[in-house]
Amino acid sequence: MRYFSRYEQKKDMDGFILAAGLGTRMLPLTSAKPKALLPVGGVPLLERCINRLSEAGCKHLVVNVHHFAAMVKDFIASRRWDVAIDISDESDMLLDTGGALKKAAPLFNDDNILVYNVDILSRFSLQAMLQQHQQTGNDATLAVSRRDTSRQLLLDDRGRLRGWHNRDTDETRWVSGPATTCERAFSGIAIVTPRLIGTLPEADHPYPIIPEYLRAAKEQAIGTFEHDAAQWIDVGKPETYKEAEHFVNQ
Repeated sequence: MRYFSRYEQKKDMDGFILAAGLGTRMLPLTSAKPKALLPVGGVPLLERCINRLSEAGCKHLVVNVHHFAAMVKDFIASRRWDVAIDISDESDMLLDTGGALKKAAPLFNDDNILVYNVDILSRFSLQAMLQQHQQTGNDATLAVSRRDTSRQLLLDDRGRLRGWHNRDTDETRWVSGPATTCERAFSGIAIVTPRLIGTLPEADHPYPIIPEYLRAAKEQAIGTFEHDAAQWIDVGKPETYKEAEHFVNQ
């Protein structure tokens, strides 16, 4: 199903909005509507994401749906957007972040796909991230920042992905053996290429994307784009959802 934009313009990259999650951390707010339609400053999160990616240069978006799928589809169909929007329907099976990207692959048109979690608000330059991604020739570029979270990506001195560390359990996964690294938190935003998507397992079961980035990093260039942590907020938790209105009004 596609909803067409008002304008035909040259694409810089496609966008993929991950909007299918169950939103269990946000109960009871998500008991009657999907997290994607929760308002921040009177504007649903999904609308903010669509506008954010449109302003960043995306002229075509794919939105995945599962939880209250019909409600999300109706919301998209009710507006006239400045982008064309396709739906990747996961009503039959919620595929997690990795499976979702693989399932949506046939819907993408461009060589670069901006993957963006619907519960993320950000102010840093996505165009600067795209420029760096193109200049480096990365197969994927992950947005990261210095944040005190339990799960951290391990990066080498070039910002390339070398491993993953869980600070709570001290579990560490390496791409190719221990190395000198620094830790950065993943921001739920990435730019990926069709070559990276082509290496993902089939979308016949749910699986997360981070282990796939680690696996791909053995043979492909998985880089990072570091941004100011103050220019980003995850509103998928009740405590940060309360802070989100202040963030959008700054």
